[in-house]
Amino acid sequence: MTGPLPPHPGLDDRPVYLDYNATTPVDPRVAERMLPYLTEYFGNPSSGHAFAGTPKAALEQARRQVASLIGAGAGEIVFTASGSEANLLAVRGAVLASGRPHPHVITQVTEHPATLQTCDALERLHGARITRLPVDTDGRVDPAGLAAAMTEETTLVSVMAANNETGALQPIRELAALARRGGALFHCDAAQAIGKIPLDVGELGVDLFTVVGHKMYAPKGIGALFVREGVRLEPVVYGGGQERGLRAGTENVALAVALGAAAELAADDLANKVPDRIAALRDELHRRLADALPGRIHLNGPASGRLPNTLNVSVDGAAGHEILAAAPALAASTGSACHSGIHSPSPVLSAMGIEPVRALAALRLSLGRWSTPGDIETAVTALATAVTDHSLKESS
Repeated sequence: MTGPLPPHPGLDDRPVYLDYNATTPVDPRVAERMLPYLTEYFGNPSSGHAFAGTPKAALEQARRQVASLIGAGAGEIVFTASGSEANLLAVRGAVLASGRPHPHVITQVTEHPATLQTCDALERLHGARITRLPVDTDGRVDPAGLAAAMTEETTLVSVMAANNETGALQPIRELAALARRGGALFHCDAAQAIGKIPLDVGELGVDLFTVVGHKMYAPKGIGALFVREGVRLEPVVYGGGQERGLRAGTENVALAVALGAAAELAADDLANKVPDRIAALRDELHRRLADALPGRIHLNGPASGRLPNTLNVSVDGAAGHEILAAAPALAASTGSACHSGIHSPSPVLSAMGIEPVRALAALRLSLGRWSTPGDIETAVTALATAVTDHSLKESS
């Protein structure tokens, strides 16, 4: 599918979009691939007549495309309805299938809520013991901490590939080796990292691996879980035996085709070093913000060993939500949570030891396939103006 990047109609005449870590626009090439399976090729792939043949072939082709992106076998890919569901299948599935009376799960404090809340439920409903490892000031897990936490009852270790707020990359290969050496399975939620950096499940040594469509230019409502051959899981949905019996329900062929097409485009991007272009834009954004607001911009997370598209910075003297509210030309995120008008610091930044005032001042600026130098210029101007205006109001 290599070719020139088509324009995206959803990004025309709107604020500059720097929230690709929240969700990506559906690539027009992906939408084009899936459309026939919403109209012409509507058959159930499990049926035994002529209407099933094309959908069934398309479903298996999509499985091969996803597998190829991550170095897996096609038979090791299970389609799910979301990344959260894939995480649930991995974590709950592994623990319940283990048969251990007192299973032990190890994760980390900055893991995605889908994993953390699944662990909470296992603790509450099934008597599992959960260890939540701390992270350092860069947001990374210390492998020595994992080694110290392992016990004979450790069933599963679950650590994400990259943090969604700071982009910090975890030492997955080392962590997975420690887990497997101790007799535990290793699950990696790669939702944010997939398509942005090369990832190979064989090289990483993982047993379970989550892929999410809407983080890689496919629609929402489709994900996948790599399940290494021989790994036993309790199903997440019971019924007709689809998806190796792990996730029943008539397959959504159109969305699977979309994920397969997105995986193929992601492989093209990696081969053509598109992430390097995006990283250069990210670094230019950081440099120009620092020049426009000297002494007031502070990087949250590691300077290296992070996703090429992610910049998380705090701005002295202003809360992140106030800056974005005053910069309507820009669509971006903060890591803070808002409840009844009261903002609380990001749990991720707090876990890294960042003080509340700086955490509340954080902005997450995440770039993607359609980001341009013009977007960077607009974003810098909008943010610098918003911060300056806020400072003037504060001093008046």
